Amino acid sequence: MTELLDYPEGATPLDPDEVEGLRFSHVSTHGELDQLEQANIVDGMAWLKRQKSPDVLSEGFACDLHKQLFGKVWKWAGSFRKTEKNIGVDPIQIAIQLRQLLDDARFWIENDTYPPKELAARFHHKLVYIHPFSNGNGRHGRIMADALLTKLMGEPEIDWAGGYKLENMNERRDQYIAALRAADGHDYTGLLDFVGA
Repeated sequence: MTELLDYPEGATPLDPDEVEGLRFSHVSTHGELDQLEQANIVDGMAWLKRQKSPDVLSEGFACDLHKQLFGKVWKWAGSFRKTEKNIGVDPIQIAIQLRQLLDDARFWIENDTYPPKELAARFHHKLVYIHPFSNGNGRHGRIMADALLTKLMGEPEIDWAGGYKLENMNERRDQYIAALRAADGHDYTGLLDFVGA
């Protein structure tokens, strides 16, 4: 379990109680965990594809999607985190700030506030900033942003990975983390470049 607690740059550490929520006791490394999560994400993406007219901008959808993406690996998938992290709002603020983000996104779409990719990038950043879940927030946030584009706006998905695996340490992940951190300071230039907006 020791290797499981060694986190790559930009990853959110889990506390011991959250690690106890792992459904597979044999997992001891991040590599093994990544494989299990990736298999679950494939299933979750198949679920998402079957959703014809989901209410993407609802708390229920955000939680259901997280559970579909990670529920076969983590018992707490789809439930808001209850602990403070190295990133994210106070846990008691999660539902409030998520509701505000979902309402903002609805307003942005209805009023053509931003071009589609910029809207999705800003939505993704704020969702990751809120950090609703104990784990998987970046992946969940990218998939939520893509669902917003494809299901609500009739636009193509963003090529977030650019030929890389964003879960692994590489140049693309470094650019992604740096762009999110700059956006925390209200500088969206790097994030908009990253998504090709």
